Amino acid sequence: MAANLGAHEVMEIQEVLTFAIDGINQFQLYRPHAKDQQLRQMLDHQLQFMTNEYNGMVQLLQQQGMGQLIAYRAVKNVQPIYGLDNPANLSPNMSLDQLDDRDVASAMLNCHKASAAMKMRGVLECADPQIRRAIQQSAVNCAEQAYEVWQYMNHKGFYQVPTMKEMTTNTMMHRYETAGVGQQPGAGSMHQQSGAAAMGMQQHTASNAGGGMQQHAAGTSQQQNGTGTGLQQNVSDGGSQNDSPNELNQTAGYTSPLTQ
Repeated sequence: MAANLGAHEVMEIQEVLTFAIDGINQFQLYRPHAKDQQLRQMLDHQLQFMTNEYNGMVQLLQQQGMGQLIAYRAVKNVQPIYGLDNPANLSPNMSLDQLDDRDVASAMLNCHKASAAMKMRGVLECADPQIRRAIQQSAVNCAEQAYEVWQYMNHKGFYQVPTMKEMTTNTMMHRYETAGVGQQPGAGSMHQQSGAAAMGMQQHTASNAGGGMQQHAAGTSQQQNGTGTGLQQNVSDGGSQNDSPNELNQTAGYTSPLTQ
């Protein structure tokens, strides 16, 4: 498979695999500093999944197997808590011994966020469909693991969600409408019909006016001696041919395909 991969594609795959290794190593470093039992269980569960996913990706690239696409399943999903409730002040730790559960969870969350963004960028550069699907699924898995960690932090008060005033939120959310709402059905066709009707009236007026002029010119030519024929030809062959109603209709009645 390697010979059939593009140069840029190979570089992106290398970034994905290297990032996966770094993530696994980081989680192993965080493990001893996790005190909460729920956090330790989640970390162990995610670490095992990340390792299996990495092995599957390597097997796929080295043609050792099909590289089964595994979707991450969170242990449970809970409703988010909105609003601020005396959030704690934050500052960097001065020693490794100061690492607590919030630090571990926050590091896990940021690792998954960065991995999801990096892997999705790699997906956009992959030409091989099988590798593309594998990395795409891995990016989704990172997003799911990130949300699982965020839920834990949210319910522990480590990651609180500030909100706006209810009226402000509702105003912003109700600004958007689905396409077509607020436009009268058939407004464009009615505009075209009214335009066509106006052109028809112009044609009718121009036709009647032209006919009257021809009749008047013909009567005048019969009364004049020897000049009737020349006058009739002058009126019939005048400059009005370039502005005839038919030619006006062909020009003004044109409808662009963009407006149909």
